[in-house]
Amino acid sequence: MLFILSALLLILLAFFFRRFRVPMKHRWRRRQARAMAGQLRGRNRLQPPQLLYARLRAMDPLAFEELLLESFERRGHKVIRNRRYTGDGGNDGQVVINGAAWLIQAKRYADTIRPEHVAAFEALCRTRGRRGLFIHTGRTGPQCRAAVANSSTIEIISGRALLALLTDGPFPDFTGIGHHDRVASKAMRGV
Repeated sequence: MLFILSALLLILLAFFFRRFRVPMKHRWRRRQARAMAGQLRGRNRLQPPQLLYARLRAMDPLAFEELLLESFERRGHKVIRNRRYTGDGGNDGQVVINGAAWLIQAKRYADTIRPEHVAAFEALCRTRGRRGLFIHTGRTGPQCRAAVANSSTIEIISGRALLALLTDGPFPDFTGIGHHDRVASKAMRGV
């Protein structure tokens, strides 16, 4: 009987630790993200924006996701990471801002973002009943601007707002943003 109880306890402990264990690839990407976050908050934050964008675009895409999550954590927000990177359904993680959970979509673009990516993310946010942050390193074209201007579901973070997030600069507060507040928020973000 004692043997059976010991075996059950070991199985439960193994299941518990396996569930919360961070896979090796995740640890590597988190280390890469922490290193980049430290550089961007240090003296590298004074580098020209074009150089910073080039560095972000050269990162591993999954480490870029971790960099964004790390940056939100540094600002004191609770972050909910996915258990795996692939097959995430377009949700790269979540951040809780003043009690509201926001889905995050991270894209490393060298060019203009694609409207279909923004539309797919907005559909995902509506399906899950959450608001979303579409964070990218590219340019926001007129079609995407128009789509977001008519949406209360997603916000696009790029340009100066992205650099502010990563370098601990002034970052917009997304709580309570409604359609009427959008103009002021976009002006602050340089969108």
